[in-house]
Amino acid sequence: MNKDDDMKEVELNEMDQEKQPMTGETPTGTEKNGCVKVKVPEDTEVKFTGLSKEELMKVAGTPGWVRTRWVLLVLFWLGWVGMLAGAIVIIVQAPRCKPIPEMHWWNEGPLYQISDLDAFSEKGLKGVEEKLDYLNQIKVKGLVLGPIHTVQENQLSTLELTSINPEFGSEEVLSSLLDRAHRKGISIVLDLTPNYEGASVWFNNAASVAERLKEACIYWLNKGVDGIFLSHLNEIANTEAWPSVQGIFNKTDATKKRALMGSVTGLITDDVSHLLNRSSVDLLLTGLLDPLEPGVRQAAVIQTLYSDHLQTSLGWSLSGRAQGSLASRSPAVPVRLYQMLLFTLPGTPVFSAGDEVGLKAGEKPEAMWDLESQTEDDNSTAKTIQEERTAVRDFFKTLSDLRGKERSLLHGDYISLYSSPTSLAFLRLWDQSERFVVALNWGSDSVTMTLTNSDLPAEAVVRVSTDTENLAVDTKVSVEKLELGPKQAVLLSYAFPG
Repeated sequence: MNKDDDMKEVELNEMDQEKQPMTGETPTGTEKNGCVKVKVPEDTEVKFTGLSKEELMKVAGTPGWVRTRWVLLVLFWLGWVGMLAGAIVIIVQAPRCKPIPEMHWWNEGPLYQISDLDAFSEKGLKGVEEKLDYLNQIKVKGLVLGPIHTVQENQLSTLELTSINPEFGSEEVLSSLLDRAHRKGISIVLDLTPNYEGASVWFNNAASVAERLKEACIYWLNKGVDGIFLSHLNEIANTEAWPSVQGIFNKTDATKKRALMGSVTGLITDDVSHLLNRSSVDLLLTGLLDPLEPGVRQAAVIQTLYSDHLQTSLGWSLSGRAQGSLASRSPAVPVRLYQMLLFTLPGTPVFSAGDEVGLKAGEKPEAMWDLESQTEDDNSTAKTIQEERTAVRDFFKTLSDLRGKERSLLHGDYISLYSSPTSLAFLRLWDQSERFVVALNWGSDSVTMTLTNSDLPAEAVVRVSTDTENLAVDTKVSVEKLELGPKQAVLLSYAFPG
């Protein structure tokens, strides 16, 4: 075989080896067709044991670590003292909240007088109980009932202040009314005006009735009644027996104060102020507001009583047994205007049954219960009256809701802003709470009020309005030059400027 043949044979052998599948194993079993298995030893776990106690003590005592510890300790205390000082500065510089004045249940919402129980409901006291849900919806906090005692007109010998006229119900019915009213957060006041249908409510001799009145107050308060109301208060308050009557109400339990309330008519402002001081009644309806009086005089009356007395003792009303309904006092002026006035004055608003829907003299309160029923489609007059009364009631409820939750209206300060013969404007504010501007125009012409006070902003938001076309709710209006149409009222609000 020549050399060329040997070379070819070698090349063929090499080619044959390359074509062989890589399935063979080496004798040691560690190679596979050119692949070598390499056993890598597992990582040895390294445990950190740290320094021993002896080593730590040795290192801790070195000058470097001692200085480090002292530096960290000083920095800690400096930071702590700095945060404490910062907190103190914040507390000192922050505006302090005014303490909330003492409030009683008769200051928390409107009082509702039901002088004629038969007119209010044919069921007397039971009918009142059935209407408690309705009264609760309009946020009434107290009912002034009656008088419901027995007496024959102008006959003192027939007076029984501790006996209920059977036409109105019995003590059991009154007890049921008290229980259910209290569960709804409504207090009950009894009107104990003696000769309420006679020529003289005190029989021309208040002193002769004083002892009976004292006994009746004790009797009914023990029965769970929340207060006593007396009209023509000035007559009984001038007797020697009055301090003993008034003293009954100073004895209060720990849960709820009993109220002594009264009303007066025909007195000037100074006499009313003097009576408030002398009688120490919890609430006095002054009778000084008059829709027919100029706004300047009404502003002066409000300012005088507000300045001289706690507003918790001031009651405001424009209606009643003697005065008639709110809508009848001044028929030319919408009843909503006077609702806004009473709800926003500093003191307690007092309404008569039917005032919330604008009932006029001679209209029975039972018309209120017909508002939820459907009128006949062909009776357009009845439908219009129903819609108007519903709107007046909704307006009443809106104001009642607002007064109950806004501190400025509930017990805020009163600041007179503007007055003219036919208009009035004032500001109600409390501490950092939302402020309210009240503007009323009962005249026949539009008025532009220039309102100035350091607390007032340039604009305010309309919250409640009788003129929804020109002063729509939630819109902003100028406060500096407030334009108000004839027989219109508006309630504006703005945030605390601080």
